[in-house]
Amino acid sequence: MADLSALIICFSLLLYLLLDGTDLGVGMLFFWFHDNQQRELMTHSILPVWDANETWLVLAAGGLLALFPPVYSLLLSELSAPLFVMLLALVVRAMALEYRAQSSTRLRHWLDRIMASSSALATFIQGWCAGMIISAQPHSGLPDGLSLVPLISGAGLVAINSLLACCWIGWRIGEKVQPLAEAQSWLWWLLALMLFLLELYLNADLWQQSWQRPLGKVAGVAIVMLWIALPLALWRARPLVQLIVTLMLIAAVFIGLLCGLYPWLVPYHFAINDSASAPATQGFVLVGAAIAMPLTLLYHSWSFWIERRGK
Repeated sequence: MADLSALIICFSLLLYLLLDGTDLGVGMLFFWFHDNQQRELMTHSILPVWDANETWLVLAAGGLLALFPPVYSLLLSELSAPLFVMLLALVVRAMALEYRAQSSTRLRHWLDRIMASSSALATFIQGWCAGMIISAQPHSGLPDGLSLVPLISGAGLVAINSLLACCWIGWRIGEKVQPLAEAQSWLWWLLALMLFLLELYLNADLWQQSWQRPLGKVAGVAIVMLWIALPLALWRARPLVQLIVTLMLIAAVFIGLLCGLYPWLVPYHFAINDSASAPATQGFVLVGAAIAMPLTLLYHSWSFWIERRGK
């Protein structure tokens, strides 16, 4: 049952990473897209769906508290300041996104800057926190915040989310953003690949462990194929294919990392079975998840359908 509980949390995190990662990436692209009409179209492409996307983060955090309280306690105590800053950045980003249409031209420029900065900050901290967890040491616990792996993880997530956003706006908006989106896609693909290879080198033991498992082998082969397929999709200039390949790449890397980490939630400190809550608690929460997660998926699908109608 503990493995199923961990799978539910990982599934929620993966959906958050895929869905809200796109929204955060669109916000970061405001650094590079300065035309008011382009920014307006980019904002409208995520307005109907951003709040539904963040629901998965709430489900993951709530599930971690109920299902694995020692892990939740460790992360909240060790990473309380960056997590608070990340949540604050998400709130500020939401404020800038929602009030942008009702503001004056001058205020709108400030809100655009706030949205770009808060999106970048939230994305970097999420990747940084992931790097802190996967590089935990047996005796010293979580590493120093300025060590290489967390910093590269944060920069890598910024790069891949920006690539994801370029594919998204190229598909949803089209010709009005296509030239700059295509150029940005190549830049972010190259940067994301370089950072991934560096991360692979620094965490070679984790990826070797992943390769020992059948699912890890599948994920590893998929990662290689998708890294090769992505520039081909960029060269063929098909935004929807680019978006799908990028989403699959993120999912493959996520699964590969999980295979390398298993059975640990925090390496060398909390294993899944040892840190799980009582079976009765797990059963109660899993029944709730079986109800809440399909409803969340339906709500998200409805939001996306609204967005498609308003294209």
